[in-house]
Amino acid sequence: MRAVIRRNKQLVCDEIAELEPAEGQVLVRTLACGICGSDLHALHHMEHMIDLSRRAGGMTDGFDPAADTVFGHEFCAEVLDFGPGTSRILKPGARVVSVPVTMTAGGVEALGFSNRLPGGFAERMLLTEAMLLEVPNGLPTDQAAMTEPFAVGAHAVAKAKLEADSVALVVGCGPVGLAVIAGLKAKGHGPVIAADYSPRRRAAAERLGADIVIDPAQESPHERWEGLGVPKARAAQSMMRMMGGRFGQPVIFECVGAPGVLQGLIEAAPAGAQIVVAGVCMETDKIEPSIAITKEVELTFVFGYTPEEFAQTLHHLAEGVIDVSGLVTGEVGLNGVAGAFQALGDPEAHVKILVRPDL
Repeated sequence: MRAVIRRNKQLVCDEIAELEPAEGQVLVRTLACGICGSDLHALHHMEHMIDLSRRAGGMTDGFDPAADTVFGHEFCAEVLDFGPGTSRILKPGARVVSVPVTMTAGGVEALGFSNRLPGGFAERMLLTEAMLLEVPNGLPTDQAAMTEPFAVGAHAVAKAKLEADSVALVVGCGPVGLAVIAGLKAKGHGPVIAADYSPRRRAAAERLGADIVIDPAQESPHERWEGLGVPKARAAQSMMRMMGGRFGQPVIFECVGAPGVLQGLIEAAPAGAQIVVAGVCMETDKIEPSIAITKEVELTFVFGYTPEEFAQTLHHLAEGVIDVSGLVTGEVGLNGVAGAFQALGDPEAHVKILVRPDL
């Protein structure tokens, strides 16, 4: 079958071996798979990513970053066939999504970052039956494929100490930031401030429900805190509370993942703020702890999601609580994946590109 393979830090469309479902597995046909920012980084820096993951205790046993890898972990697929020991509750033709890991006799394979099993940039995949979620009737395939990236936002919101009157600031409106905005609005939080230099990304943030959208080139988003009832200085906060006023803990979501951003947020944040770090910075960064200590800023680092958050995100998409229509700005077949990776380097060119092996 055909697949797009990372080989020698290049993307090549080639034939790989056909798949046979083993115990508890299901053979599926890939209908659509999103290109993630981690895919873009891994193309040229897989070795560094895997080294960081190993140091963090991630699932990297047996993975060789120099060997062939088929990316793709944001997918919607169609059930084709079943392996032994499966219940076969879902019928062939059912559309499904899944947390992108597959159980095998040798352990757990992280789809998209495995040498043994292909991810969604292939015509077919092997999934674990017990982890399949059927796509509710009527949810388009392109929107179902958004379950995985938007579950990342749901997890970041779940880790935030948001109160009923908290103001949230989302810095960076790429896919992670957009998912956070959607997660905030799905839980009824607001006001939500969104900041990004890209007009296209700001427009997407507004579509997903951001209450205030700011171009940092024109205005610092931190100038809005006091206008929304959040004093920045600790003395002013104490005075407000002494006079009977109150405000929820301000929460900032760092969704950029570039060196220097976290330090800038520590300096600009209101005293007592929580900074939820969802942007994955792959480089060594530097902060000045004394400033964070003096302001009692709380840092929370988040990654991934739970199976429950994944399932809840699919439900929110199906029920229209999260509306991702219009976020897919391009679709390519397997032969177009390499070009799509280049196009995604320009934030004005695309928001999200889906790979459709049938094109």
